[in-house]
Amino acid sequence: MSWEGWVAVVAGALALLSLLLVLVLLVRQRELRRRIESPGSARSARALRLAREIEGSGQLVAFVANPSKPDVAHLRAAVLRLCAEQELPEPLWLETTVEDPGVGQTREAVERGADVVVAMGGDGTVRAVAEGLVGTGVPMGLMPLGTGNLLARNLDIPLSDPLAAMRVAVEGRDRTIDVGWLRVQRWESDVHDDVAEAADDLPDDGDVPRDHIFLVIAGVGFDAAMVADADEQLKARVGWIAYFVAGMKHLHGRRSRVHVRLDDQPVTTTRLRSLLIGNCGKLPGGITLLPDAELDDGWFDVAAIDTRAGIAGWAQLFGEVVLQGVGVRNDLPAKIGRIDHTRAQEVRLVVPGGDHVQVDGDVVGRVTELTARVDPGALVVRVPTS
Repeated sequence: MSWEGWVAVVAGALALLSLLLVLVLLVRQRELRRRIESPGSARSARALRLAREIEGSGQLVAFVANPSKPDVAHLRAAVLRLCAEQELPEPLWLETTVEDPGVGQTREAVERGADVVVAMGGDGTVRAVAEGLVGTGVPMGLMPLGTGNLLARNLDIPLSDPLAAMRVAVEGRDRTIDVGWLRVQRWESDVHDDVAEAADDLPDDGDVPRDHIFLVIAGVGFDAAMVADADEQLKARVGWIAYFVAGMKHLHGRRSRVHVRLDDQPVTTTRLRSLLIGNCGKLPGGITLLPDAELDDGWFDVAAIDTRAGIAGWAQLFGEVVLQGVGVRNDLPAKIGRIDHTRAQEVRLVVPGGDHVQVDGDVVGRVTELTARVDPGALVVRVPTS
């Protein structure tokens, strides 16, 4: 074959190779576009966030708002205006429903590329948004509009100025915290938790155990009964004081017999008023029930609360709470009102007679057997810079 023929063959081969390369690039480009435009893709969400970062267009803020809170309608216009003033993209506004208190809305926000998801409501809304954000790395902001606002108190988020809280959500620093999961081991069908039910596809009337998220405190006994009996109208008028009014009804209630196992330690049996499993310890009214609890230490602080001798025991217990809040511990034996503290990463509890259980102020119901485990560093939250 002449050299002209060889040149023609080589040229043809190069042309064919070039065509194949173009086809491969076109296929890859279409696949990349599909991934970026697909709303259900975690990769697309990351790609959208990265694109905004490169373009310098600012954070995409998503608000998961509970429309039953009286201030939400007025705050919507204010947050839109604030985002515009800070030259942020138009925020996502997703409202909770009776069927879904915020889990699905949060997952949608993440899929749409939100850089931060703000829980706008009470403790139930915070639990729902956290449920949707666990493990995603997307931070949660807080605009507290509830009665207890438990997590916001422990993170020093402004409680009476929603727009100041929003600025923390936009301008604050990211902090990784632990998450608690409570599981009802028996008779899940007898309990009710909107957040847990919105998070999975299990039937609501089934007995398959499911996880119930909490970020602050889960409690069994007196505290849960107090929350269960708090009057909603009174809560709307006087806030967290309604819980103390409800608690007065249970001061003469019975002590529960419980079997407790902490991590791999032997089971102990005792009688008590409440068992608290806490990730942090500040409560309304300046009360600190768990003074040693830290949100990011990978441990639960567990408090066994007991009283005897009627009102005298409760009076001594209240004194114990006040003293430990200022760093003073009373370790004298034979007290008629006491709080015993310990730590664990997993708690197993059996209450043969059954008792009320609450997670961050949401009453789950009466249970006879449960476990609680800590999930270290599972959630990112936005907190004040100082």
